[in-house]
Amino acid sequence: MKDDPRIRGAAHDSLIHDSAIKHVTGRAEYTDDIVEPAGTLHAYIGGADIAHGRITALDLADVRAAPGVVAVLTADDIPGRNDVSPTGLMDEPIFTDDLIQYHGQPIFAVVATTRDAARRACALAQITTAALPHATDIDAAEAAGYPDVTAPLTLTRGEVAPALASAPHRITGQMRVGGQDHMYLEGQIALAIPGEDDEVSLFASTQHPSEAQHMVAHALGVPSNAVVINVRRMGGGFGGKETQMNLFCVIAAIAAKKLGRSVKLRPDRDQDMMITGKRHDFRIDYDFGFDDQGRILAVDGLFAARCGWSADLSGPVTDRALFHADNAYYYPAVKLRSRPIKTNTVSNTAFRGFGGPQGVIAAERMIEEIAYSLGRDPLEIRRANFYREGGDITPYHQRVEDNILHRLVDELEATSDYQARRRAVLDYNAKGGIIRKGIALTPVKFGISFTATWYNQAGALVHIYNDGSIHLNHGGTEMGQGLYTKVAQVVAEAFQVDLDCIKITKTTTEKVPNTSATAASSGSDLNGMAALDACEQIKARLVEFAARHWSVAPDAVQFMPGRVAVGAQVIPFNEFIHAAYMARVQLSAAGFYKTPEIHWDRAAGKGQPFYYFAYGAACSEVSIDTLTGETRVDRADVLHDVGRSLNPALDLGQVEGAFVQGMGWLTSEELAWDDKGRLRTHAPSTYKIPLASDRPRIFNVKLADWSENVKPTIKRSKAVGEPPFMLPISVFEAIGMAVASVADYRICPRLDAPATPERVLMAVERLKQS
Repeated sequence: MKDDPRIRGAAHDSLIHDSAIKHVTGRAEYTDDIVEPAGTLHAYIGGADIAHGRITALDLADVRAAPGVVAVLTADDIPGRNDVSPTGLMDEPIFTDDLIQYHGQPIFAVVATTRDAARRACALAQITTAALPHATDIDAAEAAGYPDVTAPLTLTRGEVAPALASAPHRITGQMRVGGQDHMYLEGQIALAIPGEDDEVSLFASTQHPSEAQHMVAHALGVPSNAVVINVRRMGGGFGGKETQMNLFCVIAAIAAKKLGRSVKLRPDRDQDMMITGKRHDFRIDYDFGFDDQGRILAVDGLFAARCGWSADLSGPVTDRALFHADNAYYYPAVKLRSRPIKTNTVSNTAFRGFGGPQGVIAAERMIEEIAYSLGRDPLEIRRANFYREGGDITPYHQRVEDNILHRLVDELEATSDYQARRRAVLDYNAKGGIIRKGIALTPVKFGISFTATWYNQAGALVHIYNDGSIHLNHGGTEMGQGLYTKVAQVVAEAFQVDLDCIKITKTTTEKVPNTSATAASSGSDLNGMAALDACEQIKARLVEFAARHWSVAPDAVQFMPGRVAVGAQVIPFNEFIHAAYMARVQLSAAGFYKTPEIHWDRAAGKGQPFYYFAYGAACSEVSIDTLTGETRVDRADVLHDVGRSLNPALDLGQVEGAFVQGMGWLTSEELAWDDKGRLRTHAPSTYKIPLASDRPRIFNVKLADWSENVKPTIKRSKAVGEPPFMLPISVFEAIGMAVASVADYRICPRLDAPATPERVLMAVERLKQS
C-alpha cells in the first residue's frame, strides 16, 4: 500500500465544496429537480389584496370551476391546528378566515394539474373585505398605538442617568437601518408525498427540518413520527428558510394527504418575496456621553424594529440586536431597550446576523459621532473604547475573555496601509472636486451560540459498512456554505481515511431527530462535534476489539492514513473493518453534542449566552459622486478570525460572500411599501442586489491564521457564517467620511442605511448648506 504521510481531506485542509462541480455543471439536484411521482399535482396560494381588514365574503366558485383545478383548500380543510408560528404563540394562521393583517396574506390554496393552472385559478377568487386602517412602518405603528409582537428586553449595567448627566460631552441622535430580502437563488419549495396510514414525506428547501416536521404534524393532527422531512441541499437560505418554509410544507402536506397524491408547491419569485419575511428594519434612538479623549462613559439606546404581523423570530432577533449594540466597545454604564413593534407587513424573520448587524452599526454610529465632534480619526476613538484584554463585562454581564481585537486591528492597520491611505484621502478631498473619497477601518465582535439555550444541541449518525466505506448523516443542512464538506473532513480525520471513503447523505428527520436549525453560525460547531462523538464511540469499540483479537495493549492500536497499526502489524483500513464485522463489532453510532457553559436569564438580562466570540476587521476605501450620489468601493482589506479553520478555502468564500451581501444591505437593497401596504420591491427588476461589478475593485481577504479558539470547539475552529456580514460597515462609514468632506469633516453626516445614491446625494446637499 502507498505510504501516504497523511490522508486527503483531513480537517484544516483547503478542499472544494463537495457539490462544487455539480453546482457549476447543473448536476446538483434541488427539490424542483426531483423526478415527480406519477400524478403529481401543483399548488398555489391565494392571498389578500388589502393590508388590514376583515373578510366579509369569500366566493371561490369560479376558482373551483377553473380548468385543471382538482381542489381548493381553506382554513376549514385543515385537519389539525391552523398555525405555523415558531414561537407557539398561535399568532400565525396557515389560512386566515377572518382578519387580514398584511397584503398577500394566505386565504386559500388551489391544487391543480399544473402550476400555471393553479396560479391562474387563484386570480378568479371573489374576496369581499371591510378595510381597516393599516400601518406599515415603525412610526405609523407607534402613532396608531400598535402593540409589541412579543415581550421587549432591557439590558442594564451601572448607573446610566447620572453618568450621562455628568459626562463632559453628550450626543443624542436617531438612526434608521433598512431591511433586506434574502434573495436566495432557489425559491421556497416543498414536495409532499403521501404515505400509508397517517404518514407523509416531504422534500423541501428548509434550514430547520425538525421544525417543519412538527408544523406539518400539528397541522395534520398526527404525531411527529408520521412526518419525514428531507433536505439534500438548498440554493441559499441566509435565514429565510428557517421558519418561512413551514407554510409551504404544511400546505403541500395537507393537500397531499387530502387528495392521496403528491403535491408540489413552488411560488413564483413575486409571491415568494411578498409573503416571506425579511431582515428587520430598525429605528435606533441613542443618547450617550463621552470624555475629552473620546472614551464612552454611558449609553442609553432604544431599538425599535418593524416586526410585521406576527412574532415569528422577532423576539430573539431584537434581543441579539441589544447583545451586539456594544460591538467591540466597553460601555461603563449602559441601558439598552428593544421595541419589537407590530406592523401590517409580512412577519420579519431570521437573516444572516440575526439582529446583530443592526446592533453593531449603532455602535459604529456613536464612534463616528464622537470622531466628528472631537475632530479625530475614528480609528483612534475605536481603540480608546475597545474591550480591554483583561476581560471587561458586556451589557448582558458576560465577561469578554478571548479578546484578540487589538492584535487583529493592529495587523490590518499595517497590512492595509491605513494611515498613509487616510492621509492621501484627506489630501485628495482638500483639492475639492466632484468626486470625494472616504476610508474607514471597523472591527466586529460577534457572539456565537443560539441565545435560546436549548437549540445548542446536535446529533449525528455514522455507519461503517463492512467494506470500509462510511455513511455520514447529521442534523445540519447544506445551503451552499460547505457544512457537509467540513463535517466529512472531521470524520475522515477521525478514522484516517480519504474523504472519498465517506458518503455524505441528505439531512432527514428519520435518521437524526430533534435537530436545531442550521443557523446562528453554529452548523459546524454543533454537527462537527456530534459527528466526532459518533466516531469516537466506534473507534473505542474497534480498539477494544483489536486489543483482544490480536492480544496487544489498547495503546498499541493506532489509526494511520488508510490503515490501522495493531502492534507490529499494519492492516489496511477496509480489511481491519471487515475483521471487526466478522467479530460482530457494532460499526454504527449515534453521536450527540451540547454546547457547554452557556446560560441566559432573559428576565434578569444577565447570563452567558455565547460560548465564545468571533472577531474581524475591515478597511474600506470608497469614492462618491457628489452630483449623483453614486458610490464605488475602490478597495477593501479584510482580516477575519475563524480560529483554526476547518477548511480555509470554504471559510474565505464565506467571508467574501458575506462582505458583498452586507454591502448590498448597506448601499443598494431597499424595501418599499406603497400607501396601500403593498410591497413594491418584489422582484429582481425592482430590488437591487449587488452584482459582480459592485464588488470592491481591489479585494484582499485574509484569515487570521494565527488564531486558535481558546474554547474546545471542533478542532479549535470558530464560526464563519454570520460574523463577516458586519465587516462592510467599513464601507458605510467610508461613505460617511466622503460625504462629511464637503463640510470639512465638522459634522457627522448621519446617513441612514442603506446609503443609496438618493440618500448620499441628499446628505451631501444638506452638509453643503450647513
